[in-house]
Amino acid sequence: MSAIDIQNLSRDYGGGKGIFDVSISVDKGEVFGFLGPNGSGKTTTIRHLMGFIKPKVGSCQINRMDCWKNRDEIQKSLGYIPGEISFFDDMTGKEFLKFISEYRSLKRDNRMSEMIERFELDPKDKIKKMSKGMKQKLGIVSAFMHDPDILILDEPTSGLDPLMQNRFIELMAEEKEKGKTIFLSSHMFEEVERTCDRIGIIRNGKLVTVDSVETLRKRHMRSYTVHLDTPEEAEAFAKDFDGICTDNSVTVTAKRGLEAIFMDYYGGDDHA
Repeated sequence: MSAIDIQNLSRDYGGGKGIFDVSISVDKGEVFGFLGPNGSGKTTTIRHLMGFIKPKVGSCQINRMDCWKNRDEIQKSLGYIPGEISFFDDMTGKEFLKFISEYRSLKRDNRMSEMIERFELDPKDKIKKMSKGMKQKLGIVSAFMHDPDILILDEPTSGLDPLMQNRFIELMAEEKEKGKTIFLSSHMFEEVERTCDRIGIIRNGKLVTVDSVETLRKRHMRSYTVHLDTPEEAEAFAKDFDGICTDNSVTVTAKRGLEAIFMDYYGGDDHA
C-alpha cells in the first residue's frame, strides 16, 4: 500500500522551469531518494506534497488523503525538514521547540531530549545567533521529536559537519528499521546510497528514472577489455581484478557509484 502517491503532477512556470508529468509511488516503510541539481524540480514537488502549493495538473496523496485538501490533518503526523529553514529568529532554540511541542500537543515523553543529545544541539541561544549547522540541527530535532510515521526531508544534512552527517545517516537507518516511510531529497550521494531502497532522478522537471540502487548499478555497469602479452599474464590479471580471461585478453566489469550514475543522466552539466 502506498504511503505517498504522486500522479501526473505538473506545474509550468514558463521558460522550461517547473515539473512535468511527475509520477512517484512510495510504499509504507520505504525510503525513497529524490536526486537532481538545484532548479530541477525537487523542492517544487515537495512543496506540493506538503500542501503549500495546490496542484494545477495531477494529484498528490499521503496515506490516501489529498495533500492540498487535507494538508492540516496530514501535517499533524508528518515530519518535515525544508530545504530553506525559516525560524522565529527572536526565539531561543528551547522556546522554539516548546512552541512546536505545544503546536503538536506532544506529551512530555517525546523524543526531544534524545534528539538534542544525539545531535549535540545547544538550544539555549537565540536562533538568530546560531550557525547554519546549529539551525539545521534544530530543524532535525523538530522534525523527528514527535516520532512521525512519514518524513519528508529536503536536503536534511545541509550545513552539517561530517560527524553529524554520519549520525543522521545512522538515524535514518534506525527509522527505516522501525518501518518509517521517508521521502529524501539530497545532494549527498553517500547519504542516499546508504539509506534508500529506491531512487528517482529528476532532470529539467521530468523524472528520468525510478529504480533501486542495485538495478541502477547493474544497468550502468561498464565493461573494459585489456589485452596482455601472454595467456599467463592474462590469467594473473583476471585473478587480481575478478575478470574473465580469454586467451591473452581479460574483460573486467566495473561497478559504479551513485554519483557516476547520476552524471550519466546529466551528461556533465556544470550546475549538477
